[in-house]
Parts: sequence; C-alpha cells; structure tokens
Amino acid sequence: MSAVKTLPYGSWPSPITAADVARGFRRLGGARIVGDEVWWLEGRSTEGGRQVIARPANGDVADVIDAPWNSRSRVHEYGGASWLALPGQSVVFANFTDQRLYRVDPGGAPTPLTPAVDARYAEPVAGPEGELWCIRESHGADGVITRDIVAVPLDGSAADDPDAIRHLVGGSDFLAYPRRSPDGRRLAWVAWDHPRMPWDGTELRVADIAADGTVGQPRTLLGGPTESVLQPEWTGTDQLYVISDRSGWWNLYRIDADGSGLEPLCPREEEFAGPLWSLGSTWYGLLDDGPLVVLHGTDEQRLSILDPATGELTELDLPYTAFDGVNTDGRSVATVAASPTASPAVVRIDIESGTADVLRLADESGLDPAYLPRPESITVAGMGGRDVHAHVYPPTNPEAVAPAGELPPYIVVVHGGPTAQSQAVLSATNAYFTSRGIGIIDVNYGGSTGYGREYRDRLRGQWGVVDVEDAVSAVESLVANGQADGRRLAIRGGSAGGWTTLAALTRSDAFSAGASYFGVAELLHFVEDTHDFESRYIDGLIGPLPEARDLYIERAPLSHVDEVSCPVLLLQGSEDKIVPPSQAEMFRDALKRKGIPYAYLLFEGEQHGFRKAENQIASLEAELSFYGQVFGFEPPGVPTLELQRS
Repeated sequence: MSAVKTLPYGSWPSPITAADVARGFRRLGGARIVGDEVWWLEGRSTEGGRQVIARPANGDVADVIDAPWNSRSRVHEYGGASWLALPGQSVVFANFTDQRLYRVDPGGAPTPLTPAVDARYAEPVAGPEGELWCIRESHGADGVITRDIVAVPLDGSAADDPDAIRHLVGGSDFLAYPRRSPDGRRLAWVAWDHPRMPWDGTELRVADIAADGTVGQPRTLLGGPTESVLQPEWTGTDQLYVISDRSGWWNLYRIDADGSGLEPLCPREEEFAGPLWSLGSTWYGLLDDGPLVVLHGTDEQRLSILDPATGELTELDLPYTAFDGVNTDGRSVATVAASPTASPAVVRIDIESGTADVLRLADESGLDPAYLPRPESITVAGMGGRDVHAHVYPPTNPEAVAPAGELPPYIVVVHGGPTAQSQAVLSATNAYFTSRGIGIIDVNYGGSTGYGREYRDRLRGQWGVVDVEDAVSAVESLVANGQADGRRLAIRGGSAGGWTTLAALTRSDAFSAGASYFGVAELLHFVEDTHDFESRYIDGLIGPLPEARDLYIERAPLSHVDEVSCPVLLLQGSEDKIVPPSQAEMFRDALKRKGIPYAYLLFEGEQHGFRKAENQIASLEAELSFYGQVFGFEPPGVPTLELQRS
C-alpha cells in the first residue's frame, strides 16, 4: 500500500471503478431447492440484463436456460416468481420477450406451453398431475383486461389452443399466492382491488375444488381494506399459516380453513414480512416435524426457527443481516443473504448445524475490504420529534485523508417504492462514492417498511412532504454533529426516490445538487401513463381524483421548478413503462426555461432500472463528474459530463 496522501474529499484515488460496480452487478434472487441442489435467478448486466435460471455445476455455475432466453415475468410490470422446477430437472419459465410460458427438459430446447396471445404469467406452482397453476394477466388494446388464476397443461396442448387453459378463479383486480391444500380439495389465495396496494389491504380467500377440477365459491377468511394479509401456506388439510399486520406489525397467524380459530403464533413488534412488490415473495417456510423457519426484524433481519406450539423463537447464528426470500425442503433453507461486510450471495443453510454454504456471489469484482465503508444504523429526530431511521456510510479510503478542517460532502440516498426499505448491506455503488471521499446516508423515511404499519402509514396523503422532511432531517443531523459539510449536500434516488429527490430540490434549500434516476416529476400525466398495478397508488399517497386534482398539481416537483437553485442530473430509460421518459423530459424542459444547469441522459433500450453494463457504467461516471463540478473537486479517471443551461 502506498503512503497516505492528503487530498480533498471527492478527489481521493480509488481502485473501485464503475466497471467494477457493473461487473459485480449480478442480480440474485428466487433461490429454491430443486432435488438435492439449489437453483436461483441471476440477472447479468454483461448479457444485456438477461435473467438466467442457474444451478451449481462442478464448482462453477451452469445455465438451465441458454441465451437468448430470459426468465422474467411482466405481470404487474415488476413480475416476480417466473419459473417452476418439475420432476426430473425439467423447468417451466416465463420468457421476457413474448411473456409465454415455456418448458425445458434436460438436454432439450424450450417449447411453448401457452399461446401467442397478449397475456402474461407469474407465480407458477404445482397443480394436479399434468398441470401447473399460476397467475395470468390478460391484456387488450387498452391495457389489462383481467387477472385470474389458471391451470396450464404441461403437455404443450395450450400452445396452439387458448381454450386448453382452464380458468380457476378471478373476480378481483389482483391475485397472488395460489396454494392447493395437500389433499387437493381446497384452493387458497390472496386478493385485493383498486385503489388498494397489497400493503394497504388484502384478503385471504379459500374455495373448494370439485372432482372435475373446477373451483367453487370463494370464502374470505381474513383481511380487508386496512389489513394486509400475505403468504398463506397449508399446514395439513384444514389449517393455514398466514401473515397479517392486524396488530400493526406483519406477524404470523394460524387459521382454520373455515375462518375460525385465528391464533397469533409469535406476537412481536417486528416485521415477519415486507411489501409485495414481486409476486411469489416468501418470508417463512415449513420444516419437517412442525417448526417454521422465519425472517423477522426491523433495521436488520434475522433468520430464526419458530415453534408454532409455544411461540418460542430461536435465532440461527448466521453472519447475515438481510435476506431475500425463504425456500425450504424441510431440512435446509435456500435464500439470498447479505451483511454490511458481505455482498448478496445465494446460500444454503443447514438447519440442524446452522452452517451456510455460499453458492454464488452477486459481486465477484474482488473489491478490497479496506475501501469498503462499514454502515452505522442511526435514528434521528425528525419534524415534530418523530423518529427517522437511516444508515450512514462514511468516506473510507486507507490511502487518503482530507486536509485539516475539511468536512466531507454527503449524498442522501432515497429508496424507491416509496413503500420499500433500505438495509445496511455491502454496496459496491456506495463504495464507489465513499472510497473517493463522498459520504452516503441512506434514509428509511416515513412510509418505509420494516418499522410497523404506523411508520408505513405516515406517508398516506403526505408523499412529497414527509419523505422530504425526513431526508432533510437525517442529513442535517450529520451536519449538526460535524460529520458532513452542509454546503455540499446532494440527494439521489430512483423511481419514487427520484420524486423525493426532485421534491426536495423544489421544497428545501438543503441540497446543492440532485440526481434523479427515472423519477416521477408530476402526477396528472403519470397516473394516465403508468401501468395498472400502480395506477391508483397515488390515491393513498396524495388523494383520489378528481377530488385531489389541485393537490396533484401543487405537490408535483414540476410545479415548483422556479424554487430550484442548484444543478440537476436526470437519467432515464427509453422503454420505461412504469415512469415514462415524458416525466424526466417535462422537468428537463422546465429547467431549460429557467436556465438552471442540468444534464439529461436517455439510455436506449433500458426500462425501469438500468440492466446493461455499459449503461450502468455511463450513468455512474456521469453522476460522479456531476458532483465534482458542483462541489468543486476533480474526480480522476471519468469523462466530464456536459451541463447545459438551455
């Protein structure tokens, strides 16, 4: 290691390049136990963002589906569970390009199971012999027509005959978690309707299955407009486990199939679930001989064993603080796990020994741990004394220090959703900035999940207000403590985080720069242009139309561009169906009219979130150059981003 150099914050030399971040940008999820193996979904930026079903092979990784096949569903646009393993290592998957279901047998090529019509499929589960059951989203010229649970024959007979797909149940705007009872006599699922989102209110429904395979009249067992019910699982033929937030926290319950006998299993002021952005999300599983393996926590997650008879919770001694999903064969667990010192990885955890076998790392760029920040989770006082949760990633570089008396610039990171949660885990993107002397504070503003329903509901009717106030309160606490330079504060976020970024630039004077990734800029066009799943989301965040029309206009960042006094960076995907390019372009045009310095980067072929390595590199380098120009430092080794005024 070379001698320590004294250099201004932001100009520290770093071995972590944008190419390192992109190269290690491997999206891992959907880990499942298949026979004696663990299979998972792997999104590869180096292959244009293609999602591959992968499995271990002789110390390496083998692809279950070859290029150009892409296992990614577009149901709700966000998709979710997109594949199902069949006996004999065959697999069924939803192909991104045409959204048809395909079957792949070992050594064979994919063959279609569903017809070439405008329909999408997600969350496939095992049905009776010769069928799989799943969610179907049917589209027409004006968008979504219906969603239902259907039975798809596995012999391919429906590929040319749409009538071969059996309708099982519908009648709701949204459906999730199709679950057949072990004896095949009942179907359970979760349903909800506009304008609710699944974290607002859902219903657990059960119906009898007749001998001919048809599904009878549904019965609602649990849930409603203000109770979020998730992940029903059968325990025997007449009882289910289910997650509900009726106590104010997502906790586990047991309920009889007739709706009686509702019993909490382990009442705690912790979350045993999260927001259902992706279909098929699971937070617990049934082990052999009765116990459950469960995820739970607030700032951090833990994986524990729950005895449903006693409510006793026994934590597994694991080096992880964040998990993405739970899948079990009764003796072991497959998941994607991470921690402040470990990037996300596919792991298999043996329940008896408590050991974790790492099968695949998300980041294999070989980043030097000495350059990686150790996050600290903090709680600060927000407006009115309310708690605001955040994670702080300080500038970290063993080869550089700042001149005496200089304080570091800080970037406030605002997660998307806005119903989501940032967790304190190793992030190559954060390290890209912190290793150069720029601090990060990642804020879980009011409206975030992880802290109970009351915290989540703080954003109801207050989007663009509470999130902005909490972001400002969090970073100003660092300024007050002498940890950050109050004259060099930036804010960045994507999607709903982009909205908060733009709203903060128009409603506060705390920031000197802002970077919006595919952010929402106004609401009247947005609710007309966005997809069905989120088309009524704003009802809860702002208010329903037409009653709240004036508030839509007043709250929108686009309406207050005259209040912006600092440069803005706008980054956008050309094919984004969730936040269309028109949102960024309207804000760009308003900045241009006012003569505010800006840059607008449109990435062709990208959707909601950049998946291609070359675009991840370009956007990250542009952002660093942007901060350098605004904060007055020279970031070495990146192209200079041209800022415009007209």
